[in-house]
Amino acid sequence: MSCWAVIPVKSSADSKSRLATALDPTQRERLARAMLDRVVAAASGAPNVQRVCLIGHSREGQAEDLPLLADPGGGLNAAATAALAEADRQGVARLVIIHADLPQVTARDVALLAAAPAGEIAIAPDRHGTGTNAISLPLPQARGFSFAFGPDSFARHNAEADRLGLRVEEIHSQGLARDVDEPDDLPDAAGLPG
Repeated sequence: MSCWAVIPVKSSADSKSRLATALDPTQRERLARAMLDRVVAAASGAPNVQRVCLIGHSREGQAEDLPLLADPGGGLNAAATAALAEADRQGVARLVIIHADLPQVTARDVALLAAAPAGEIAIAPDRHGTGTNAISLPLPQARGFSFAFGPDSFARHNAEADRLGLRVEEIHSQGLARDVDEPDDLPDAAGLPG
């Protein structure tokens, strides 16, 4: 079974604006790059992920041989939809969409997402149980999945799975739950270089 892990990226200069009260622009850019490095390394280290790709307008300092899918514009949900369509066109059996701001994620975390049972969606909620930090979709069963990243995305993604008649497996781990959005989240990134 082939599995892709796709990491949506936006310009590190534009990312993490909610951290502006705690970090200056250079610090925010360094943090965004360090977290992206961590997520790429984790996805690349998952033994059941055959291809790791970015989707965005630039590789944000990642290696030139890391595939970059074209971002259609329109935000994260449009990017995830484009990644799903490309994976479906390529005959991929499972697509993992994982956020680039997970400073504690491990290869084991990504492997758990990739190992979701055939025909099931796996969702990794954030620490609050309301957001979605990663989602694993089976293809072709999840063709036409409507992404709803943003407020209450965990409930919205569960509802979308129900609409498609697909079971959901929740993946709970510290590495997948702890994203960095607000200044209070910064201690979770303390071990990152930079």
